[in-house]
Amino acid sequence: MLQFYQINTKKLSFYTNGGEVLSYLYQNEYIYIEKEESEIPWLKIFTVEKYKELSECDGITRTVLIETMLLIEKIMISFYNPEKINIAIFGNYLPHLHIHVMARFKNDSFFPEPMWGKKQRDAKLSLPNFDKFSEILLKELKSY
Repeated sequence: MLQFYQINTKKLSFYTNGGEVLSYLYQNEYIYIEKEESEIPWLKIFTVEKYKELSECDGITRTVLIETMLLIEKIMISFYNPEKINIAIFGNYLPHLHIHVMARFKNDSFFPEPMWGKKQRDAKLSLPNFDKFSEILLKELKSY
């Protein structure tokens, strides 16, 4: 059984990385999860060890990374009922392996474009509370 450690169940903790304040949701010895500030539910899963490519990861880290991605996807689907889940691994600007998991909606500002694409409209989404989603996710991560 993998041991998971959460940072805080009630509020996101913050840390500074190169002067930038980032939301830090969860970590264990292999990965940590960060919330991307956005109109849509968007999480990024980083490896603790700084790998550049997925193929560089040891087997346990790769398994934890992928299984965490799949868990986030499943919980986003059941909690938010999005049109689509987008999953991306780029690392062109930040060469530290991480996976973006985003819940997308037909009426979000960029849909059907990627979140990095051309804005399509000014959206006013009314989504369930992210804190409740976080509580569900953290409970599931602890049960792994």
